[in-house]
This record gives sequence, structure tokens and C-alpha cells, in this order.
Amino acid sequence: MAEYKRGFTVGTFDMFHIGHLNLVRQAKEYCDYLIVGVHSDEWVMCCKNRPTVISYEDRAEIVGAIRYVNEVVKNETHSKMEAWKKYHFDVAFIGDDWKGTEVWNKIEAELKSVGCDVVYIPYTQGISTTQIRQKLKNLAVEKMEKK
Repeated sequence: MAEYKRGFTVGTFDMFHIGHLNLVRQAKEYCDYLIVGVHSDEWVMCCKNRPTVISYEDRAEIVGAIRYVNEVVKNETHSKMEAWKKYHFDVAFIGDDWKGTEVWNKIEAELKSVGCDVVYIPYTQGISTTQIRQKLKNLAVEKMEKK
């Protein structure tokens, strides 16, 4: 049996890749029920100042089809406390590249005040949506230069 009952993680999950899968797979090892928040297209545009490649609806469907995910919810906030108030999870998951940052130290303290733990999942090196975007951009430039 898992250490926690309800877990929560959140992400954009644009251009779904092995790093995303590793996050949800490892998170599920810690909890019986995993809730995954998927950022809305509007949230991504507002917070990351770029459009998603894949629509929210499609990203939510992809994430929901993963056997480790029990529930997908639309995320439109930065606040993990707001998410906690809605879903009452007892553990939140985030990549360990955030561990020790000012932002996550604050989030961790807030969640701890309501009895919720934070577990840092090992970040998958060598892959990210940003890297995929850059590779696609480089390929497009190469193709244009060959013309």
C-alpha cells in the first residue's frame, strides 16, 4: 500500500514526453489516488507568455489516459493552497529541480501548515518541452536554409 491516500501534481504537459511520464509514474508510487492538474491554455499564455502547441482538451485527455492518473482537473492558479482547498490531497509532487527554491520553500511551508507533505520527484535529465520546441525551431531553420 502507498504511503499517502491522495496525491496532487500539476503541469502544462504540452508535447507530452518521458519526463512527464516519469513524474506521474513516480508520483503514483507514493499514493493510492493521483490527481493531476493540467494548466489551461489561458493560464499558459498568461504565465508563460506563449501558446500551447496542444490544446488543453487534448492535453487533459492524454494525461487522463495514463494508467497512473486517477483524475485530471483543470488548473488555472499558481496557488497550491487553492488546489489543496479544492482537492484535499495529503501530498503534492514536483520535480526536484524546484527543491530549495524560494517559491517551493514557501509552498512547502504553506502545505505543511495543513498537514500536506511535498515530495520531490527526480527530474528527468535531457528532455523538456523547451528543448523539444528548440529542436523543432532548429529543424525549421535548417529546412529554410536548404531551400
